[in-house]
Amino acid sequence: MDTATYATKHVFAFEEGNGKDKKLLGGKGANLCEMTQIGLNVPPGFVISTAACLEYLDSPTRALPAGLIDEVHAQMKALEVKTGKGFGNPEDPLLVSVRSGSAMSMPGMMDTILNLGLNTATLQGLIRQTGDPRFGYDAYRRFIQLFGKVALGVADSLFDAEFEAVKEQAHVKDDVGLSAADLEEISERFLKVIEAHTGKPFPEDPFDQLEIAIKAVFNSWMGKRAVDYRRQFNITTDMAHGTAVNVVTMVFGNRGNDSGTGVAFTRNPANGENKLFGEYLTNAQGEDVVAGIRTPKPIDRLKNEMPEMARQLDELRDKLESHYREIQDFEFTIERGQLYCLQTRNGKMNAQAMVRTSVEMEREGLISKQEALLRIKPDLLEQMLFPRLDPTIRAEAVAQGLPASPGAASGIAVFDADRAEQMGKELGQKVILVREETKPEDIHGFFASEGILTSRGGKTSHAAVVARGMGKPCVAGAEGIVVDVNRREAYVGESSFREGQVITIDGTTGKVYLGAIPTVEPDFTPELNTLLSWADEVARLKVLANADTPDDARRALKYGARGIGLARTERMFNDPARLPIVIEMIVADTPEQRQAALDLLLPLQRADFRELFEVMSPNPVTIRLLDPPIHEFLPDEHQLERELAELHRLGETTRGMVVLAGTMSLIHASDRARVELDTMRRMVDPALVEEAIAKKETMLRKVRVLYETNPMLGHRGVRLGITFPEIYQMQIRAILEAAAECGRRGIEVHPQMMVPQVCTVEELKKVKSYVDTIHEEIQQRYGHPVPFKFGTMIEVVRACMRAESLAEVAEFFSFGTNDLTQATFSFSREDAENKFLPLYNQSTILHDNPFEVLDVKGVGKLMKLAVEWGRTTRPDMPISICGEHGGHPSSIAFCHEAGLDYVSCSGPRVPVARLAAAHAVMAQQGAA
Repeated sequence: MDTATYATKHVFAFEEGNGKDKKLLGGKGANLCEMTQIGLNVPPGFVISTAACLEYLDSPTRALPAGLIDEVHAQMKALEVKTGKGFGNPEDPLLVSVRSGSAMSMPGMMDTILNLGLNTATLQGLIRQTGDPRFGYDAYRRFIQLFGKVALGVADSLFDAEFEAVKEQAHVKDDVGLSAADLEEISERFLKVIEAHTGKPFPEDPFDQLEIAIKAVFNSWMGKRAVDYRRQFNITTDMAHGTAVNVVTMVFGNRGNDSGTGVAFTRNPANGENKLFGEYLTNAQGEDVVAGIRTPKPIDRLKNEMPEMARQLDELRDKLESHYREIQDFEFTIERGQLYCLQTRNGKMNAQAMVRTSVEMEREGLISKQEALLRIKPDLLEQMLFPRLDPTIRAEAVAQGLPASPGAASGIAVFDADRAEQMGKELGQKVILVREETKPEDIHGFFASEGILTSRGGKTSHAAVVARGMGKPCVAGAEGIVVDVNRREAYVGESSFREGQVITIDGTTGKVYLGAIPTVEPDFTPELNTLLSWADEVARLKVLANADTPDDARRALKYGARGIGLARTERMFNDPARLPIVIEMIVADTPEQRQAALDLLLPLQRADFRELFEVMSPNPVTIRLLDPPIHEFLPDEHQLERELAELHRLGETTRGMVVLAGTMSLIHASDRARVELDTMRRMVDPALVEEAIAKKETMLRKVRVLYETNPMLGHRGVRLGITFPEIYQMQIRAILEAAAECGRRGIEVHPQMMVPQVCTVEELKKVKSYVDTIHEEIQQRYGHPVPFKFGTMIEVVRACMRAESLAEVAEFFSFGTNDLTQATFSFSREDAENKFLPLYNQSTILHDNPFEVLDVKGVGKLMKLAVEWGRTTRPDMPISICGEHGGHPSSIAFCHEAGLDYVSCSGPRVPVARLAAAHAVMAQQGAA
């Protein structure tokens, strides 16, 4: 087909569509075309393009594009020739499925209709053709329900009620136990449901059905669950715009026990094991597996039931993986001993599986190291750092399901998606969504939940697939649990739990527990260590960690940090054992009183720093001098006022009791009475109460003196160190003495002192004068050199503008992008995130929260200027970022491009940053 013709078409047969053009044909349609063209057994069909979908959605009357139906009719004629059947032919009817498929995989988020083309006449033809009335009515009831729900807007619950009524009437538990007569009755009931709901009879003309179905699938692109899914996974219009419609000849897995349907992965999506993984059902259609209506059988059992089909599935697995060079998630149907592949797509896996398969596929020669690194989005690694249940805790599981998505989670049991969204998203509570089986309509509840528990469905059910993609724990098919959604209660043997009770699920083992079970940190897998070592070989940026305690530092080393880029000394002050000393320092009225408290803090700080140096040796440790306003260490003013009022009331009561005790001593002169009265006096000593009142009043006065209208822009950081120099001098002395003690013991240390909130070089010079004096004294006392670096945190806009001047004194810069973002936007982070930022993001005034994703257009420009000007003065100056943006992948890409030397982030994000740093190099090479 020439390019001009291809560009004007809306409809493409599988033999002619370009399998690489997923934007036009959708992922499903493109892969159906490609599989057909490489010789796999795909049922004949055609694709209606995403461009047609956009034209339809943009039309004010929601009309299909001109000429589209003519193209569809022509393709249906071609299908009739390929299959030897007739669409609407009552003697030998051609039936089709109508399925969605966007450029980006969105499993279960849009709509599918099966068995389209059935009506009262073609139904009888299907029965005559197959000689199987049960099969015919089973296909018919499925078609009526799917068409009614997807195309006509009839609620599933209306069909479910009729279905369950017939099952109860027939005394049948499972669908497969229903007879042809039962299914015929269900079909008749379904037709009445549709007529009652729509006011019209069910459409009989197959071409009318097809046109209505095409429109319905196009409309599903804008359905709530699809929109929610795109928003959650940041699928933009550049990545996927509109859905294609795939019209595929029906093949039937519900033709008897030599037929079946299933979903399989070329490798295990939960752990990456190089083995065919999947589930199937005999005598069933595909929706039964993915919807979790019946709990399917593991794929290994197929060798016993259909050995030849199992062999062919292994062949199909090898062909798919060697062609696509990626783990494939594929659907198959077996009809009377013939295997068909209905779709394939890149498999959604959790992080552990992605990492393992990346390393193993590189070793197998399927992909390169670079491809192995690029397969994995850096954020995905956070899943591997999810907690697992503490193995030392002995707890009895109340139920066992299928381990559908690994990880452990505790939360309040919630029985519907709307309530899960309300409690999890709006109220900030941790919830576990509990359902019989999940449906795509539940997707908003997934986003708000810590984990998902279902009593039906398998490892390839909708719940399992979506949970794995999100990295959320899921236990599926826990058949020991009876879920009563209406009563909001679940029964487990003799136990039960109601909505609001806390439960724990373990998606790694499939176990369910009542109550909350403690968790522990996960261990790195050998494959993750291998992958990250490859990333380190590629990356230019080093990755350090923000760590405030020795335990934080040890954890950071475990994650692969190459030093500490930010140690916040105020976090050390918050230790309950030393907070009273800090408060004494703050409330001191004279320098002497303050120095007395600082003398007590000095050995504690020295020990803090010495331990950090020892743990991190020989890596650098950057210590930020005290930054926050000192009033943050004091109690709240209103709290103090309440406590004072209580003390005054107690004082009045105490004085009254003393008077009472004195009067009683005159009346009761016995020895026993005197002992009792002495005890009463000691218990209610008014002097103690008065002393407590005096302390609280002193504290309250100090809080009021230190009150600031805007503390984040007030008396903090270097301003504090200049007005109260003894505070910074104590910290500087502690750092240098700790370094000197380590040096005496042969421990290699690289301390870096960082001054926060600097806006002028004169501030830096002032603090540097303290450092020089103390440094000279300590070197003389210890008798050996004490190396250190002196630098500043760049978090004030003026500091960016005066970077060349600051670099005269500072030996390094580190961007504090949290405060720099606040200053650049004039946003208070807490107020912005709680009040208007969500609205700004939803309405695309701002595309991202600038406190989560670095604002490269504003904050980034300031950073680039500071880098350029700072290195004009000091060309070899190390420059880094230590705000939480230092762990965000796109922000790391900017830091690489801007010429920074390292990033520093919280310990658990270090692996993410290491991979992102490698991606930044490869992206730059790709662009070049």
